[in-house]
Amino acid sequence: MEDFILDILARIRELERALAANELEDIVRAHNQGIRENKSHISKRRALPFFLKVRESDPQRWSSWNISPNEDALLLQTLRMKPRRTASGVATITVITKPWLCSGACIYCPNDVRMPKSYLHNEPACQRAERNCFDPYLQVSSRLRALESMGHVTDKIELIVLGGTWNDYPEGYRIWFVHELFRALNDAEEHGSAHDCDDKNDNGNDDSAAADTGGRCMASLDFALQNEAERRAFYDEAGISHSPETLARACAKAQQRVYEGKESHAQAIRELYGENHAWQHVSTMQNATLDDVFREHERNVNAAHRNVGLVIETRPDSINCESLTLMRALGCTKIQMGVQSLDEHVLEANRRHTSTEQIAQAFALCRLFGFKSHAHFMANLLGATPDGDASDFRTLVSDKRFLPDEVKMYPCALIDGTGLMAHYADGTWRPYNERELVGVLADNVLATPPYTRISRMIRDFSSGDIVDGNKKVNLREVVEAEADRLAAQNDAPIQEIHHRELAGAQTEIGELSLVDFEYETSNTNEHFLQWVTPENRIAGFLRLSLPCQHEVEKLQETEGAFPIEAGQAMIREVHVYGKVAQLHGEGQNAQHRGLGKALVERACEIAVEAGYRTINVISAIGTRGYYARLGFEQAGLYQKRSLDK
Repeated sequence: MEDFILDILARIRELERALAANELEDIVRAHNQGIRENKSHISKRRALPFFLKVRESDPQRWSSWNISPNEDALLLQTLRMKPRRTASGVATITVITKPWLCSGACIYCPNDVRMPKSYLHNEPACQRAERNCFDPYLQVSSRLRALESMGHVTDKIELIVLGGTWNDYPEGYRIWFVHELFRALNDAEEHGSAHDCDDKNDNGNDDSAAADTGGRCMASLDFALQNEAERRAFYDEAGISHSPETLARACAKAQQRVYEGKESHAQAIRELYGENHAWQHVSTMQNATLDDVFREHERNVNAAHRNVGLVIETRPDSINCESLTLMRALGCTKIQMGVQSLDEHVLEANRRHTSTEQIAQAFALCRLFGFKSHAHFMANLLGATPDGDASDFRTLVSDKRFLPDEVKMYPCALIDGTGLMAHYADGTWRPYNERELVGVLADNVLATPPYTRISRMIRDFSSGDIVDGNKKVNLREVVEAEADRLAAQNDAPIQEIHHRELAGAQTEIGELSLVDFEYETSNTNEHFLQWVTPENRIAGFLRLSLPCQHEVEKLQETEGAFPIEAGQAMIREVHVYGKVAQLHGEGQNAQHRGLGKALVERACEIAVEAGYRTINVISAIGTRGYYARLGFEQAGLYQKRSLDK
């Protein structure tokens, strides 16, 4: 393995850059030539942990390699697996809540009794959750190790909580779940030697520079491993299996009854989990208080693995002031909501009992609370048409009542055991053909405004789970190619954020311009401040919300203890793109060059010009220190800064 690393290093020194995938593959093939047994083959997956281990714990060998800091960074860039995972500026960890009763009965939702409603056990995040008994602590700890073994920096973590409808779970479980997420991040640094943080220089978003020295916290995971072992022993003693084969056998009969329509998903979940002694025993442990959560929050402010975003998935009809207040207290910064459609006839046909008024109210409340809104939108539902879907999406991104910050836009897939199967059998529903589907999604891309990001275009369903419908894993590439063609034909460039973000690319600050895209919603005036290159690539942005005063006053009257006051502006998001930067290093990517600070100062100027007296920021727990250095003080659910001149 050492010879393999040294050959890569020699090639990097020759080219004075990181190697492309094909160049690295040439070296891999040369080293594997003549070796028959696969287990003896050199691989990128095996090379990276070896490299990190030598750098961390074999100083004599490391010194003999004579690697400069720049060469170190180029080696990591060459060996890092799946670099896109941290290209947007943070490392993301997705966790799944345990199987639970769902208050909905949508006919397109999978009915996998091993999972929360709408998820399948073959999805990657679900596989990880099942292997970890759906325990949040175990899911985060194991995922941290996996990301670091692939060479990713994990200083800044966005947590995404998926699974059923959040508010359907007992409040004590929800609080405990978030408590364990933060505890896992915090414990991973205990006894670590390389993670002592200097709060004077650190921030969660963009000011202190950073070189990517991935793997520096491998040793600091020992304490978390200890806690993991104890937690796993608890589940073993309780009788909770984490073996996919065992779980498949245990759930097979109930799953068959659900598929045959002899019982509902809810009935099966109640039988398998609600009435199961092992799960009942485990549930007695799954409780925590808000004070417990706040203590972990305090630990995370200066932790090695800081939380820079907490995303929670729920339904629009479960969003109200009470639920949002609790989500914010837990540290939530973004709400994923299953909108699916704005056509009430389509919603009812699919037994999605949500009105457009409820959806509009959910968007309005999320904005006033400062949350980023992430809408799920599905094409090809029962009763939908390609033209209707395109029109529906245009309404979502143009009607002042909605206007999401982010969209997960994907086609309906036919999964066995769902209510949609009967409509497929009798011909009342069919999947769009590729031309129809790509046409709808490409039109949607072109309709998306510059302040909205399309995060995904497919679910992580395996092709074997899809009875009919799109099975192309590269659907996004196909759609964006068509959107590019149409954009060139109409001389109207794509404005959507994902298409424009710099991601892992580099840029010079002198090339950037600060552009303010202003738009109105039903209850706010929004400013989308963005750093853009001459080619309109986006290096960073800020979402500033100026609430309508009468809307705030109305809620204060009806809700009593509404957390926002009249005269307060709100920064809802600050994001600077570029490869994830370690919190105290030096680097040349888009992050950590003062771009975020400049965005915040311009937002304050705009708020003053509009007559606002103070400005709030819906900061993540791990970014509190950053905003404190910009003059923000903790005040209830937000950090606040006076705008008095």
